[in-house]
Amino acid sequence: MKSCLALRGIIGAVAVAALGLVTPVHAESASVGDLVISQPWTRATAGGAKVGTGYLTIENKGAVADKLVGGSTDAAGKLEVHQMSMSNGVMKMHQVEGGLPVEPGKTVKLEPGGYHLMLVDLKHPFKKGEKVPVTLEFEKAGNVAVTLDVEGIGARAPGVPAGGAMMKKMPDHSQDGGEK
Repeated sequence: MKSCLALRGIIGAVAVAALGLVTPVHAESASVGDLVISQPWTRATAGGAKVGTGYLTIENKGAVADKLVGGSTDAAGKLEVHQMSMSNGVMKMHQVEGGLPVEPGKTVKLEPGGYHLMLVDLKHPFKKGEKVPVTLEFEKAGNVAVTLDVEGIGARAPGVPAGGAMMKKMPDHSQDGGEK
């Protein structure tokens, strides 16, 4: 009986520890036609910032190509599709003319350093933990509403802080004078 209780205690402790390693749940996926939009997020912005960016993944589960041509949001004057690229060793950003193709059976990622949503003329700064509703416009599928989760300034991906890879949280021993 004692060994059974001890085993339950160990299993419970392992389960609690595992919960600390789980990535937090982010904005839900949205669909329009054969397109599935997932992991929509943005970064917090500084106080006077006039632009922000948005990132997400678009999967085309259909047999026909589509294009992300733009969108809108009440949080900014306009929403455009942009791309970062290197030219002669210089990083450049420009609007994607004619829309971003999403081929059948393919997935397109809008992420830092590549394709992204550009939110121009922000109406207010984005703060970590907030949500920013946007409407994406596709050439064939039409409009789809998604909500961007606001991550910290400089975040590299949802749940990944500025500076890189996701790190396991270490115990805080600041109150007890260090590890014993």
